[in-house]
Amino acid sequence: MFDSTLLAVFVPTIFFVSITPGMCMTLAMSLGMSIGVRRTLFMMFGELLGVASVATAAVMGVAAVMLHYPAIFTVLKTIGGIYLAYIGFKMWRSTGKFAINAEQHVNRQPLQLFSQGFVTAIANPKGWAFMVSLLPPFINQSMPLAPQLSILVAVILLSEFICMMLYATGGKTIGKLLTSRNNLNLLNKISGGLMFFVALWLFIGSS
Repeated sequence: MFDSTLLAVFVPTIFFVSITPGMCMTLAMSLGMSIGVRRTLFMMFGELLGVASVATAAVMGVAAVMLHYPAIFTVLKTIGGIYLAYIGFKMWRSTGKFAINAEQHVNRQPLQLFSQGFVTAIANPKGWAFMVSLLPPFINQSMPLAPQLSILVAVILLSEFICMMLYATGGKTIGKLLTSRNNLNLLNKISGGLMFFVALWLFIGSS
């Protein structure tokens, strides 16, 4: 059903790509700092759905249409970038519901976090370019597509989830350290700065 040799090459390749700092990993670390790993899981689930959608679309040929109509990317990046920049601004200023305070953690709704992860994954042009360039060589045209795609996507999602957990856990550790020292303003600025970084990445990212 799937060439074990190709799979042996694909697994370390996708893990290396996943562990490399990027928009989704930065977002996981930022949210891990501000709201903890458990609530960050909602964002992760949205991101995983987005990655699965991009991977499937890349193999099925939808990516070819997307690449011929860059305006679609522009709209997605603009929406995602503005939203993340807004969050970053609020956290940097230590105001609004996104800011971290001494009494409570950030009160973000699960659907809001899920949507944030999904939009970030879908609006990432580098993610599309990666899936378009990497996945096709691992697809054997003489074999059924569905089983092969299922295995590849499962490997990608597992790798992404493990790496996001590592980043979110690291962010939570940093957040606890700063909170214990009453450096909440600094924690807000770090988290907000990371959000700005992801937003900027969306705005200037190229395929």
